[in-house]
Amino acid sequence: MFDRLEDLVRRFEEITSELTEPSVVNDQNRFRKLMKEQSDLQPLVDAYTEYKNCQQTEKDSLSMLEEESDEEMREMLKEELSDARKRIVELEQHMKVLLLPKDPNDDKNVIVEIRAGAGGDEAALFAAEIYRMYAHYAESRRWKVEVMETDEIGIGGMKSMTFMVTGQGAYSMMKYESGVHRVQRVPETESGGRIHTSTVTVAVMPEAEEVDVQIDEKDIRIDVMRASGNGGQCVNTTDSAVRLTHYPTGIVVYSQTEKSQLQNKAKAFALLRAKLYDMECQKAHDAEAEARRSQIGTGDRSEKIRTYNFPQGRVTDHRIGLTLYKLDKILNGDIQEILDACIAADQARRLSRLEEQG
Repeated sequence: MFDRLEDLVRRFEEITSELTEPSVVNDQNRFRKLMKEQSDLQPLVDAYTEYKNCQQTEKDSLSMLEEESDEEMREMLKEELSDARKRIVELEQHMKVLLLPKDPNDDKNVIVEIRAGAGGDEAALFAAEIYRMYAHYAESRRWKVEVMETDEIGIGGMKSMTFMVTGQGAYSMMKYESGVHRVQRVPETESGGRIHTSTVTVAVMPEAEEVDVQIDEKDIRIDVMRASGNGGQCVNTTDSAVRLTHYPTGIVVYSQTEKSQLQNKAKAFALLRAKLYDMECQKAHDAEAEARRSQIGTGDRSEKIRTYNFPQGRVTDHRIGLTLYKLDKILNGDIQEILDACIAADQARRLSRLEEQG
């Protein structure tokens, strides 16, 4: 581990030096790439620097303890020694986590697809609440939310909703939301007061660039049509809606949220690219079954990941055994505690696997 850390520190110093060179400053692509690499290495370099400082403090304290006879000074040195040793253990663990292979998609924007599952209208209502939960969470992180497609029902629910979240590290957080979300509550239409269980499925896909996915025009059928449902003056009176059919996979995507056919076409292609890229990622997960099992719900869409129980005001994440009694806050977007716990559990399992292999 320490040989690798030394190599990374040297690389960090090389980058810092390169960034001052005029040839690099004038090459914006190279400059941005190096800045990104420097930013990624910074936390590890800072931790390793502090680690070496703590080691020096430990060495100095031990040396001074051997020579010091004053009892008060000895107590101070012992306390300093104890703090340094405790911090060394913490930093070793922290550096192991920082050295874990990074998901190449972590910095990407995400496309989220929410679909009402079992439960009819009640599931559609809950799908709308799950969307609002994510919209509020994105807002709290100053991320941008853009609706790509929605299929609403008349009572305020939605059969499906697809939206993009744009922001630094969006996928690194949102990827833990893929799976089945279950709600337990008494519907307003239930006269007998019985608790119903409904489900919503959430798929979180990294946004795919054109370089990530090559789409052959011969494999696509493009249909344009008049948008349906709620719309403004232009939306329902021009052929602005776009439907793409991808022959090799059978994937069909539809976009009608924009007034312009070109804008809807761009959105539809963005969604298709994300779906195709996600399919490739899923294949990679399937090919590495052991790695998939070690992850915290970032692979299996059929996995029941969370239950929202209204009568008891609790939310339980089944993957990590976490229960929180703050249902209202969570549905209002306060999900960071759950995501942090998922990240910590994921890191712990990956570290455990590395130690078993190593």
